[in-house]
Amino acid sequence: MSHIQHPLIKNEAMEARMYQQIILGSAAKANTLVVLPTGLGKTNIAVMLAAHRLTKFPDKKILVMAPTRPLAIQHCKTFSKVMILPTKELQVLTGHVPPDEREKIWKQAKLIFATPQVVEHDLITKKLSLTDFSLLVFDEAHRAVGNYSYKFIAERYIHDVKNPLILALTASPGAEPGKIEEVRRNLFIEKVEVRSEKDADVKPYVQKIDIEWRRLELPPAFVQVKRLLDEQLKEHLFKLKKLGFIASVQDVTKRDLLRVQQEILKAMHELEPNPPENFYMGLMAQASAFRLCHAIEVLETQGLDFLAHYLSRLTKKAKMPGSTKAIKLLAKDSRIEQIINIAERLRGRIEHPKISEVLQIVKKQFSESPNSRVMIFAHYRESADQIVKELNKLDNVLAVKFIGQASREDERGLSQKEQGRILDKFRSGEINVLVSTSVGEEGLDIPSVDLVIFYEAVPSEIRFIQRRGRTGRVRPGRVIALLAKGTRDEAFYWSAVKKERRMREMLRGQQEEEKEMVGQKALEEFAAEKVKVIADHREMPSGIVRELTKLGVDVEARQLDVGDFILSDRVGVERKSVKDFLQSIVDKRLMEQAQRLGETFERPMLILEGEGLYSLRAIHPNAIRGALSALVIDFGIPILPTRDEKETAAILAIVARREQIGQGREVAIRGSARKLTLPEQQRFVVEGLPGVSAVLAKRLLEHFGSVERMMGASEKELQEVHGIGTEKAREIRKVLSALYEIENSEG
Repeated sequence: MSHIQHPLIKNEAMEARMYQQIILGSAAKANTLVVLPTGLGKTNIAVMLAAHRLTKFPDKKILVMAPTRPLAIQHCKTFSKVMILPTKELQVLTGHVPPDEREKIWKQAKLIFATPQVVEHDLITKKLSLTDFSLLVFDEAHRAVGNYSYKFIAERYIHDVKNPLILALTASPGAEPGKIEEVRRNLFIEKVEVRSEKDADVKPYVQKIDIEWRRLELPPAFVQVKRLLDEQLKEHLFKLKKLGFIASVQDVTKRDLLRVQQEILKAMHELEPNPPENFYMGLMAQASAFRLCHAIEVLETQGLDFLAHYLSRLTKKAKMPGSTKAIKLLAKDSRIEQIINIAERLRGRIEHPKISEVLQIVKKQFSESPNSRVMIFAHYRESADQIVKELNKLDNVLAVKFIGQASREDERGLSQKEQGRILDKFRSGEINVLVSTSVGEEGLDIPSVDLVIFYEAVPSEIRFIQRRGRTGRVRPGRVIALLAKGTRDEAFYWSAVKKERRMREMLRGQQEEEKEMVGQKALEEFAAEKVKVIADHREMPSGIVRELTKLGVDVEARQLDVGDFILSDRVGVERKSVKDFLQSIVDKRLMEQAQRLGETFERPMLILEGEGLYSLRAIHPNAIRGALSALVIDFGIPILPTRDEKETAAILAIVARREQIGQGREVAIRGSARKLTLPEQQRFVVEGLPGVSAVLAKRLLEHFGSVERMMGASEKELQEVHGIGTEKAREIRKVLSALYEIENSEG
């Protein structure tokens, strides 16, 4: 495993992952939105970029923002673990820190982790100037919509700072084109870097997640009650349609109804003081429809007992002074009384089928894997209460409810300290099941779990991705989604899946548009200043030569002994498709080609084109990683991955232009190997000994100090070097000490 090497990053503190470094390359040049699944190191990219900017602008600071205090603290801990900076240089600023003390920290600290509300407040009160910052990191960037603080901060930063740079991080910016564009616009994003678990360069680091959805039948009583509620709901929806406030009565959600309410109220305000009567009728129908939608959700997700409780409160409220006309009319409906009677008759005798399903799943999980951690997401606190109560009746299950800070009439929320204590117990195993509302989806340092259960589906692709991301971080995981047949569960689940797919397609499309723009810019540049590339004649039929020509590059075909393309008198390129690369590992051509490339060119490069690097089952992933590491470390050959021939051509053209125009170098075919440096000559001599690879030659020279001392070493002394065994030492001494015999040659 190779690690990041940087003066500000601790040795072997961060694994070097190709996809992170490619993303870093983009983020270092332009304001970048990074869309990466949970657990794949978004924070590591922020660390590397922060180290880069601190090195480039040593007098400047870095600001990392996160929506919640626990997440800001979590980021500070991550940076502290891997960066070589005094502890006092890294500070967390939230509302818990008094304003006067914050002002001092803004001036003294080098790396600051803060909530956006604090940053906005201190900007407005002039306790903070963003001119001191060379990089702003916006975590959970999908929040940068509407009037969220991120928008104001980004505007001030771009306006006030000479060399600004923004890094925005999220697992999902949303599926709606408008929302993605709003995030990009509000954070001044110039480039989008998106990766999914299916990308070739990400796959090696992704743990397998099995996703299973279980469709459950609702009991007959539930179906009967649901039919009564649906009848009433449709009546009110038809009123709204007749009045012109909705276009269809199909698939109307609570969010749709809230939007209708806002539109009616806005129209009434504009028509004051005498809005038409139909607006009042519309508001009444909307209010009734909204409550009926909620009643159906309660039935579908929690059961008859909870529905009876909700409807009983509704009827009591209808009898209270000041009650609205909509509530009174709804409570008078005979079907509401009928539903309450059915629920009362069956109280305690029938429960939601999801409860027994959850108990069976959890019981089986702990019987098969006693040390598991399980997380269950439930939308309603009442559902969470019921699940926790039933789970704690099982042997070896220690379940706790995990909710947000907001308090309600009958329940106090959890403070951040209380949340932290629960998570510590979950981490240690004192608690092994966490039953969480939406608070567990984002912004908290929740350990990776073995099993995630969706008690009910959510229509949001962002929440779907965040929930799923709680498992499969460091080991394989499972997700089980419980779907009640014929309910909103099914529609919500598939809505989230489709939205996620649509989001990734849109982001991929934006990436392709950016590449087209880069290609067009390159074409304009090359049209003004011509460059030349020498290509091996076997590459002429490939699409690369055609793409190079489009970019205005002069391509000359030659027969090349080493490499596929020559870009200057010092840069030679070997281009391999993924398939050819894998085959060259199998037939052992790769290292020989790498050695010749390194010996011939002062600046060798290898372009690895295509996807599916780890798809060939005949080759173990570690063999591939070993080959990649050897190319970079042993032969000093950088590897540039490209998606296709078009991308390969773009890289070749840009490097050629940099060499020939930027550096003023000529294009020349090297007839012989370049002159070796003294260390290279020494390694060359030692590599001629039996069984001595480039790595072993380097170890031997480092151990003995010179070729002469190494040649005079005994078998025992040779074996002191890692990788030299008894047999290999004997063979080396045999070659060095045996008398030379003249071979007979027959003419």
